[in-house]
Amino acid sequence: MPTSTVENYLRRLYLELRGRADPLLPLGRLARAMGVVPGTATAMVKALADAGLVQYEPRGGVGLTARGEQLALHVVRRHRLVELFLVQVLGLDWSVVDAEAEDLEHAVSERVLERIDALLGRPKVDPHGDPIPTSRGQIEEPRRISLADCPPGRSQRIAQVLDQDAAFLSFVQRQGLAPGAIVTVVRRQNAADAVSVRVGQQAPVALGLSAAAKVLVEPASAPRHLTSPRRHSERRDSRSHTLPRKRRPFPAVS
Repeated sequence: MPTSTVENYLRRLYLELRGRADPLLPLGRLARAMGVVPGTATAMVKALADAGLVQYEPRGGVGLTARGEQLALHVVRRHRLVELFLVQVLGLDWSVVDAEAEDLEHAVSERVLERIDALLGRPKVDPHGDPIPTSRGQIEEPRRISLADCPPGRSQRIAQVLDQDAAFLSFVQRQGLAPGAIVTVVRRQNAADAVSVRVGQQAPVALGLSAAAKVLVEPASAPRHLTSPRRHSERRDSRSHTLPRKRRPFPAVS
């Protein structure tokens, strides 16, 4: 079985590569994401390459092999299901569960994870709106835009918050910008690098473009299968109108 360090590297590499056109990530960026010096990251990447989990080019960067991606998605699934369990069952605030899941994801067995998945109703997303891979290695990546790019005057639903920093999550929740909220961009203030956003019928609030770029939305008319960041007992709508990106099944876990 992979060590927790290996799992952390694979998950972080998958997240950093998501949405990039280049299949290779600069090693320096991976080191910063992992909070280590470049030499430490290089040594680990070489070990992962020897194990067939990553592709490493000294001057090009590092990318996931098919096997490495399968394992990365397996870790992502555990992490996001644990986050949702901590919020919905244990009642923890969504701003703290990312750090808690970092530790717990390595200790959860497949048997326990399956029971958690069933208990939560086979959820599609975690408390932050991030898609949860299935046990067969499939993941849905709906097309979404950020509040920074959202056209003014059109109702949208908050679908996903990209930044997992506790302070940022607390900020967006205070502003009413948690997943599920209906919002409208009132106007874009390019000179101030800001957008004015109305949540429901409340007075508009101003967001910097950098913060707005971290909040993804979808049309308000789209089928909803998001979760509230607070604890509740509702079963979410598990239907999806997006096509899953096919993945190979996860490797067997003994």
